[in-house]
Amino acid sequence: MKLFKSLLIAPATLGLLAPIAATANEVTISDFTTTEQLAITNSRVDGLEARMNNIEAASFSETTTATFGVNFYAGISDDDDPSGTPAADFDDNLMTGYDFTIGLTTSFTGEDSLDIAIDAGDGAAEGILEFGGDGNNGVLTVDEISYTFPLGDKTTVIVGDNLGASTLTTKACVYGTPSDTLDECGVPNGYVGNDGPMVGVAYDFGNGLTAAAGYAGENADFANEEGVDGYVLNMAYIADTYGASFTYGALEDDGAQGTVDDNMGVDTFFALNAYFDPATDGLPSISVGYENGEDASVDGNSDGITNFMVGATWDELGPGSFGIGMGTHVNTVEDTDAQYMYEAYYEYPINDGMTITPLIFTKDVSTANTDDTTGVMVKTSFAF
Repeated sequence: MKLFKSLLIAPATLGLLAPIAATANEVTISDFTTTEQLAITNSRVDGLEARMNNIEAASFSETTTATFGVNFYAGISDDDDPSGTPAADFDDNLMTGYDFTIGLTTSFTGEDSLDIAIDAGDGAAEGILEFGGDGNNGVLTVDEISYTFPLGDKTTVIVGDNLGASTLTTKACVYGTPSDTLDECGVPNGYVGNDGPMVGVAYDFGNGLTAAAGYAGENADFANEEGVDGYVLNMAYIADTYGASFTYGALEDDGAQGTVDDNMGVDTFFALNAYFDPATDGLPSISVGYENGEDASVDGNSDGITNFMVGATWDELGPGSFGIGMGTHVNTVEDTDAQYMYEAYYEYPINDGMTITPLIFTKDVSTANTDDTTGVMVKTSFAF
């Protein structure tokens, strides 16, 4: 009998015996044989144990785990206000928000994984947008669902919904920024999202070399001519102190020149990432990323797109970790000036379940007579 049941049954047994003692003036103990007393007690204990079994059956299975996360955001983003909209002055105010996430994971064989992400939040205020928090006005929704399983010893397959085509890919980047922009590691297009129903496969060659492929479409037009389809191919090599990855991404573009919905153009991108982590006290890890692509919605010599990023992270600087980075914050269109974002952050763990992360950044704006955008924000995270 499990310890938990024993702890419950012991006081319950005493409670069941108490009425017998209380009525001894009416029925003496000699009226019952020892066998009869034990039979009554065992019957009641068995009934209590059966009820406990029913409670256990109604709870999570032993292979199901749940994780919880809460983020609180506060920040200010200052930029030039659009003309004719005085209400835009609010972008200089201190703004706050939050989000909450539940992650449920179940395994049926010990090697597979059914994963469900449920979240809610109100993190879409302009002053905290760079943190990329959930912004669904506090409504609790099922955000992602997927099932991952092995095929043999080296192949992994995933099927899911509201996931990107690049879910199983490996990106060689260890820059740990909390910002939504540079978190893409300089390749926001190559690792195709197109979140929707998807399928992906990854193969482990061994010794750090992996390959992956994925597809994501639309629920109403899955893998047909009318729907927007996204594809990704990825190769990566990850060693002890360094890594590199190469990715090809393709996303159908229903705004492409001279096309119709059932004959869309395709945006294509090539992405390269690499990092070096010396794992030496006082030295930072360095991550870089670069991508080059073609926008099918643009005709002529202005269809080229590039992005770039470099970031450094000191994992142990004082009680926390410190990072600085820079990169493009919008696509750099062919023959135009790049617009860069510069940032610094410090991630400080208060305890095992609580972390505070301040972030400061500035974004170039190439428009004439327009000031750059600056932001100062703080994220407080709880994990339990």
